[in-house]
Amino acid sequence: MKISMMFLMLAILFASCMKEDIASADMQVRANASSYKVGDTVVFRFEGAPDNIVFYSGENGHNYALKDRLYADNDLQVDFKTLVQWGVIYDNLKLLVSSNFSGIYTKEEVDKATWTDISDKAVFSIGQDNTPSGIVSLKSYLSPVDTGSIYLAFRYTDFQKPQQNRWVIRSFNAVKVSPEGVQTNVATISNAGWNAVSFLNDSKVWTISATQLLMYGGVAADTDNDDWVITKGFKVKESIADKGIALKNISSHLREYKYVYKTPGVYKAVFETSSNWYSGSKEGYAEVTINIQP
Repeated sequence: MKISMMFLMLAILFASCMKEDIASADMQVRANASSYKVGDTVVFRFEGAPDNIVFYSGENGHNYALKDRLYADNDLQVDFKTLVQWGVIYDNLKLLVSSNFSGIYTKEEVDKATWTDISDKAVFSIGQDNTPSGIVSLKSYLSPVDTGSIYLAFRYTDFQKPQQNRWVIRSFNAVKVSPEGVQTNVATISNAGWNAVSFLNDSKVWTISATQLLMYGGVAADTDNDDWVITKGFKVKESIADKGIALKNISSHLREYKYVYKTPGVYKAVFETSSNWYSGSKEGYAEVTINIQP
């Protein structure tokens, strides 16, 4: 009977210990001051001992609220530089955009797509080399479907002019701009995925290189010409989720963390915590508002 009672007491004690040994992700964070200047060292001090800590500074690309965002209302902004030579200069180079082009670079597929002429939004050369187009926003031309792609094209036409123009696209840049204003370059002249499609006169087509796009034109306009050069598709609304910095795992100890902000602003610094024990797992969250002065 005494042995049975002893085992019963041990079982109760063990059960009590197991009940207390549950995962805890609780942590409090405080900073060493209420405001700082750019370049100051912010010291975050921790109370609590979660197994894992991930830090989001609140800066662009490290915003906790955007850590799961896969799509965003982004803009695509393009700019380029051009040169036109030879003959009577007129508006025979056009900039077009499509959100329903199939991505198959044939005359039939290009003709099937809907293309919007947005040439009036850019500046083209009238003889001066490296004429800047200015920044052209494509946001209003994006497909409402998150996974849709947008394509840009330069279209060269020449119909029985005394001398066909020579056009050169000297540079091209495409930049994705997030709703927060973060800019990400997605293409340049060398990697925009250009493909030439000829509608008329296969003997005079776009020449594509890593440094420029060239429509040579010709001395005599004995044949009409209609030639396109089209980019790859850009999935503008796709967004890269913001990332945090892993500060601690179960094998390490951490009582404070030092960080330097390099740009003025008010930031929400977030510490995402978690613990995983045999009795269960828990997740936590702690935040501190950081004011950075110039």
